Amino acid sequence: MGEKVVAGQFDLSDRQRYRDKLRRCLTGLERLLAEQRFDRPRNLMGLEIELNLVGADGMPKMLNGEVLERIASRDFQTELAMFNLEVNIAPHRLGGRVFDQLAEELRTSLAYADRKAGELDAGIVMIGILPTLDRDDLVSSNLSDVDRYTLLNDQIVAARGEDFVLDIDGVERLTCTSKSIAPEAACTSVQLHLQVTPGRFADVWNAAQAVAGVQIAVGANSPFLFGRELWRESRPPLFQQSTDTRPPELQTQGVRPRTWFGERWISSAYDLFEENLRYFPALLPICDDEDPLKVLDEGGVPSLAELVLHNGTVYRWNRPVYDIADGVPHLRVENRVLPAGPTITDVIANAAFYYGLVRALAEESRPVWTRLPFEAAAANFDAACRHGIDARMTWPRRGRYGGTVEVDAVTLVRDELLPLAEAGLAAWGVEPADRDLYLGVIEERCRRRANGASWQAATFHRAREAGMSRDAALAATTQRYGELMRTGEPVHTWPVGLPEPAPLG
Repeated sequence: MGEKVVAGQFDLSDRQRYRDKLRRCLTGLERLLAEQRFDRPRNLMGLEIELNLVGADGMPKMLNGEVLERIASRDFQTELAMFNLEVNIAPHRLGGRVFDQLAEELRTSLAYADRKAGELDAGIVMIGILPTLDRDDLVSSNLSDVDRYTLLNDQIVAARGEDFVLDIDGVERLTCTSKSIAPEAACTSVQLHLQVTPGRFADVWNAAQAVAGVQIAVGANSPFLFGRELWRESRPPLFQQSTDTRPPELQTQGVRPRTWFGERWISSAYDLFEENLRYFPALLPICDDEDPLKVLDEGGVPSLAELVLHNGTVYRWNRPVYDIADGVPHLRVENRVLPAGPTITDVIANAAFYYGLVRALAEESRPVWTRLPFEAAAANFDAACRHGIDARMTWPRRGRYGGTVEVDAVTLVRDELLPLAEAGLAAWGVEPADRDLYLGVIEERCRRRANGASWQAATFHRAREAGMSRDAALAATTQRYGELMRTGEPVHTWPVGLPEPAPLG
């Protein structure tokens, strides 16, 4: 949803016209694939991080417009709510010391943005869900002052036709309602992009789906919402429920949610775009003047604007992306699984693990998705969201006997997946120093069974045991998180609990 979208109300004919245009776009995509018009492999990856603006008291600050004015960089832009920002890092070629380069660029960018936010008595915090958010913070009046967010909110609310119900049953249970999609803004994530050729797309997407649960298990960082301790990674259920256009009757009928893991392995990028048209009504039926098939007939490259816009309103955890760079179309897999934070080192470690793992799995002679039922991959994702680093996973049994086995996520990662990620990064040409540093962070999280979610929960409980109220404990945990985040030391090294107050005198 990064594009500028300006429109008023839609009439009945708009949706039919948009549906027709979507079909022409899909035909255009099919022709581009058949004619092999896509960019050659360039091993390009990209990174986006959603951020929170927080005061010294740990509370959200509704200041993104003012902070962005001071930052004055195209690398930073608005996100859904006024306490959100997003930073985009330019594409990099995978290889060499790319991860150290990314880490340095992020440190520079975020330190600058943090200084600018500080001029307004705010700071930047990378965290999956800000623990101090209150229901009164997540209302439509706190959506960013941008047409596309207002329009999207109006269309999703109209499609649902009633209040959104949030019901997440974890360590504690949260049940409440919302009149807008604003609770979605609580979910701040990292998006990892990988440009792939059409011939490689299905293998990379399938590999990414297969390891989505493992990514969450080692990277969970969102245990709290509205003062309740829920799942170790509460973003996925919150995101699904806060954007759910389906009233209960349609849910019962099996209509797919717009925030979706998927339901099958694929054989082409076309499968996903075609599913988008088949299953999901348009939310923003805005047509442009391009005739994609005419552009193709004339030897040009169509923007497929309607297909791209529609794809941006279907929230897959691994999303296909069609884009054009320097006049040449390309495809990307956008991995949207991970929460933001805790530190830049942790974010880059998660990225290194992902890029290495999908490369290795996509090139296996007996790919994991031929041996793992899709339903098991979806169940792994759910288990990881609920239990984080303590999740158990279903995974193909090693050796010639086939079948699957249930295994601790940390055992699976340390014994089987880290060596694969190491081989994948070597295949990308990543230097051993980079590879070993960042994969070592993942190994240490597994060894200590510690990640952002486990640190937040343990520190919160220590504060409660020390006599703090729930709200005070959440605020103190958030403040301490911010302090440790700024040190840059990875989360597995963070001491649990709050520091002792300094003695007086």
